[in-house]
Amino acid sequence: MTIKAVIFDIGNVLIEWQPERHYDRWIGEERRKQMFEAVDLHAMNDRIDSGENWRDVIYETADQYPEWREEIIGWHQNWIALASPVIGHSVHLLRALRTKDIPVFTLTNFGIESFDYAETIYAFLSEFDRRYISGHMKVIKPDPRIYEMVEQDCKIEPSSLLFADDRVDNVKAAEARGWNAHLFESPQGWADCLIANGLLTKEEAAF
Repeated sequence: MTIKAVIFDIGNVLIEWQPERHYDRWIGEERRKQMFEAVDLHAMNDRIDSGENWRDVIYETADQYPEWREEIIGWHQNWIALASPVIGHSVHLLRALRTKDIPVFTLTNFGIESFDYAETIYAFLSEFDRRYISGHMKVIKPDPRIYEMVEQDCKIEPSSLLFADDRVDNVKAAEARGWNAHLFESPQGWADCLIANGLLTKEEAAF
């Protein structure tokens, strides 16, 4: 089946998302481990990605853990340091596909306000043909419903979609819907996948 649209995740596909790394630099690895053990920050972030207010959720969590208040607030105040740097080769692949008039979408677990902010920093986030942002959809990957919502909106049969994500559970959920899915481990691996599917040449995919 011909691929009719390519779908990119954002975190760890187009932009590195490594909160632990940021906190290691800020407060040291040992203290970071204590903090992440005491506070489920990823669950906090899932609430944001599900559509709750970015600032409100973080400050509410900070109030619940006064011993970590400053560090938790840093998840909001220093957020761009958590979501960086850009994975340049992946952005190149996004633009190479669009140059060939291949529809390119994003399906990402991302908060409403945090995505709006990220778009002011990373211009390429405005370059997708369609954007499926979990915060607006009120459901996060790997819930099957989010993939179904994409299908219903774009009206492309699942077997004609090619999706890249860095998480195994998200990839398996897409495959369960009948999508073609690639586990993103490096931009070169993703480039090779696009080449293998006849979407880009080696020259077009090179960075």
